[in-house]
Amino acid sequence: MHGLINRAIQCFLRDTYGHPLWSAVAQAAQPGLEGFEPMLLYEPGLTDRVIDAAARLLARPRDTVLEDLGIYLVSHPNVQGLRRLLRFGGATFVDFLQSLEELPGRARLAVPDIDLPTLELQDHSETEFTLICRSAIHGAGHVVVGLLRAMADDYGALCLVDHCGSGPEGERISITLAQAGFSAGRQFELARATPGATR
Repeated sequence: MHGLINRAIQCFLRDTYGHPLWSAVAQAAQPGLEGFEPMLLYEPGLTDRVIDAAARLLARPRDTVLEDLGIYLVSHPNVQGLRRLLRFGGATFVDFLQSLEELPGRARLAVPDIDLPTLELQDHSETEFTLICRSAIHGAGHVVVGLLRAMADDYGALCLVDHCGSGPEGERISITLAQAGFSAGRQFELARATPGATR
């Protein structure tokens, strides 16, 4: 597993629950583990052990911890780079959904050896969608659920997102867009202003 993914889990646990909790999770997952280097590769089982240890020490279901991770990846001030990458997917939430299949490829432009979940969007109508998620991480679809809920808020869309279980094709996520312009959403600009630039 790529170190960037493991590092994201580490930062989520540390920023949300504090360094002592992260230290306890790290030792439970692998004695002697202090943290992850972003550009190294780790055996996939270690990632699962970290998630399982976090769920056990927090006394929370694994799926809930993963959903909270997805929300963190979009909404926490320390990880605004991912939010920016996702917002480049389009001007509306539906545009964003339509761009999800391209996300792994866009990420590999920056980090060639990163292995993000494969996403496949199925359109049933203008407001009803199913997203298929395939990943080496068990339950990664729950991370995507949290991420989608946070992105809906980011776009100001009223949206119902539910994990519908796993099948041979992968994890299924249902998406129902109730209202595209429910609220103003968070401010986002495609181009950052440069000092002294006129508007």
